[in-house]
Amino acid sequence: MCEVFISADPHSYDSRTRSVRLHGVVTSIRLENLFWQVLDEIAARDGLGVVQLIEKLYDELVAARGAVGNFASFLRVSALRYEALMAQGRIPADEAVAIRSLDAAQVLHALPAGWAQPEPARHPEAPARH
Repeated sequence: MCEVFISADPHSYDSRTRSVRLHGVVTSIRLENLFWQVLDEIAARDGLGVVQLIEKLYDELVAARGAVGNFASFLRVSALRYEALMAQGRIPADEAVAIRSLDAAQVLHALPAGWAQPEPARHPEAPARH
């Protein structure tokens, strides 16, 4: 079993730090090379550089959630989600298809448990379902 994992090129799990400017503030993000490669691929699909993609993801995350926790972890999860969604056929493997051209609702429809943001809490006056 382990050969599948330990045969990875050691360069793929070496870390690399990149500096990015988020809302005028320069910050450093440290990720393993394999994550940078996946983020580069995602960015290229939409004609962006990886730094532009990171800025866009950051802005949209702040707009949607109001805060950013561990952004490097968010980027790792984003890369893994991209790969998993491609493996499931939800995102076309054809890199010429821009991510922005996809119908997000269709891509995200009926995701496995734990893959999507939890549904909003039920309103206190609403009757409980049994």
